[in-house]
Amino acid sequence: MNIHEYQGKEILKRYGVSVQEGILAETPEQAVEAAKELQAQTGTGWWVVKAQVHAGGRGKGGGIKLAKSLDEVKSLSAQILGMTLITPQTGEEGKLVRKVLIAQDVYYPGAEKPEEFYMSVLLDRQVGKNAIIYTTEGGMDIEEVAHSHPEKILKEVIDPLTGLTPFQARKIAYNLGLSGEANKQMVKFVSALYKAYIATDASQFEINPVLKTSDSKVIAVDAKVNIDDNGLYRQKDIAAMRDVLEEDPTEVEAGEFNLNYVKLDGNIGCMVNGAGLAMATMDIIQLAGGFPANFLDVGGTADAARVEQAFRIILKDENVKAILVNIFGGIVRCDRVAQGIVDAYKSIGEIRVPIIVRLQGTNAAEAKAIIDNSGLKVKSAILLQEAAEKVREVLN
Repeated sequence: MNIHEYQGKEILKRYGVSVQEGILAETPEQAVEAAKELQAQTGTGWWVVKAQVHAGGRGKGGGIKLAKSLDEVKSLSAQILGMTLITPQTGEEGKLVRKVLIAQDVYYPGAEKPEEFYMSVLLDRQVGKNAIIYTTEGGMDIEEVAHSHPEKILKEVIDPLTGLTPFQARKIAYNLGLSGEANKQMVKFVSALYKAYIATDASQFEINPVLKTSDSKVIAVDAKVNIDDNGLYRQKDIAAMRDVLEEDPTEVEAGEFNLNYVKLDGNIGCMVNGAGLAMATMDIIQLAGGFPANFLDVGGTADAARVEQAFRIILKDENVKAILVNIFGGIVRCDRVAQGIVDAYKSIGEIRVPIIVRLQGTNAAEAKAIIDNSGLKVKSAILLQEAAEKVREVLN
């Protein structure tokens, strides 16, 4: 689950990470009041107006502006609120900006230029351990740095038995070229950041930039945070931070019916039970010349109601040219799923695209008979390769 920058900073502060202070606003008038309050709290005379959307690259899209007066806070907030922000991570459709963060200016006017670093904590799947990725090239696209100067990307792998050790935190600070008070502050920053990552069941904490100010403070200027959905049951306060307006509405609807759905850009809708089978189904679709339009796992207890809802969700995608249903009956009986497909077909009415159904496992023969005798325009298959061939026929 993704959360907003302002929410990520709230979490970081709980665990002792120094952050760029800010106050949320949803109108230009609130933005001005936030700026006044922030000035009273921090003494800042300039403010940064930051669009709050689930996407990186906001500055490039015009979603981050520096205001040097209260009038500019109001005018810039009015420009950003309500805009459709397009960044490399939003796609061409962009994201509607509904709120802004009014943040203190930490690039002190007239002071020497601060240093910017990049730092993230995430799971290194190659070694099966958490890792801290960091570089002196902060404030830039980390992908571009990795492409042009891979030697500047450093990694510290964390042993899960010991956690982050003081030596590793000091090593990171040293590799970033810091000394004296800045070194001490970075050691504290790294330790607190890793603590926050572990305590919140996060899958990623990305801070870009981590700023060393001219007076040797080390603070998080941004916060991109992703929480592992599987850990949300024990992170009730973080789960409450979910902003469904930032998510695909179809995916939100699917979640309400306990359907694991992810929209993709292809032309063949998939309805499968089990993540592994879903991945195999997506592969066979591509081998047949198509492209999967979604990942949809109906789970091991699929019934008629869930199958019907799955069909409705898939059919909302106008790019879908056919639907491939691939069910392995282990816990669930294939004949029950088949009856669910027939009932769903009749309940929805005329379905505009061909449906290919492959059922294997418990009562597969009975399931095929139900499909074949239904009188519906449904193509049945036994083997996965046979289902793929029927997909190819539909596309041709």
